[in-house]
Amino acid sequence: MHTMLIRYGWLVLLGAIGGKLGAQPIDIRVHDPVLIRQDSFYYLFHTGRGISQWRSKDLRQWERLEPVFAEAPAWTEQVVPGFRQRNHIWAPDVLFYRGRYYLFYSVSAFAKNTSAIGVATSLTLNPADPAYRWEDHGPVVRSVPGRDMWNAIDPNVVFDEKGQPWLVFGSFWLGIKLVRLDTSLTRLAEPQEWYTVAARPRTMTLDERDPGDGAIEAPFLFRKGDFFYLFVSWDYCCRGVRSNYKIVVGRARDIRGPYLDREGRDMRQGGGTLVLEGNERWPGVGHCAVYTFEGRDFLVFHGYDRLDEGRPKLWILPLLWDSEGWPLASLDD
Repeated sequence: MHTMLIRYGWLVLLGAIGGKLGAQPIDIRVHDPVLIRQDSFYYLFHTGRGISQWRSKDLRQWERLEPVFAEAPAWTEQVVPGFRQRNHIWAPDVLFYRGRYYLFYSVSAFAKNTSAIGVATSLTLNPADPAYRWEDHGPVVRSVPGRDMWNAIDPNVVFDEKGQPWLVFGSFWLGIKLVRLDTSLTRLAEPQEWYTVAARPRTMTLDERDPGDGAIEAPFLFRKGDFFYLFVSWDYCCRGVRSNYKIVVGRARDIRGPYLDREGRDMRQGGGTLVLEGNERWPGVGHCAVYTFEGRDFLVFHGYDRLDEGRPKLWILPLLWDSEGWPLASLDD
């Protein structure tokens, strides 16, 4: 197994696990990061050829692992012709459920809703374990240009108060969708149950294939207390120093919504309370995930570094909560 150790990149962990880490530069280039812990390791997955992955014992020293898929699953070629050759898989989500690790991922053509969300499972995340093997289960949901006004990318799986699994996903078009999953997590539940949970105003055109200018994507649902918090990214990623990504949030007591921001505005109508935006050094920050490790909440995301030609870097920040239960985060040391 080919590995590479990276030390002191742009991982920022303020007041971090065990209270020993401060703001430290660690050079890990990522898009769309997600984290999970197994035994003594944290595992990081992100957009990349075959789905990129790393692991760390302390969130400071990172070991690069082989990609999840040496070759893209065969079914991806039917969704995006030529995809298997590129094998560039987007925006994973990872979770542990009923004794297995589930890895959801996005297959898409850039700026088109020629897309699908797939899922693979493994009994372990440790490549040295004889049981390590990712078994692909094919597509869970697919969007088709001209048929669907939504985009099947950026998956996140969450469970409601009854333990029912749901998939939230989406990018541009008519916004963020929520759909009920079967308890296998490999297909949609029947009868199907769909909701729109967030959207932004867009200029309508006659071309249904046009993603539009209502820039919203990368949903992540996090349950805390009596609320489900819906984090999404507004504006534009993937433009280097011209990126202006930012993270906003709304909350609801029912996973199906409606999700309202601090001012009571519905996220389906463009509402959203700002959690984090860029600064002079980091013009765009977004595509976040939220986790609780050792009793502390953290915001995981990527930011574009103006001092490094706009390359995307990994950030992990403490996520605090104000007296009214709204999340707080800051790029300042």
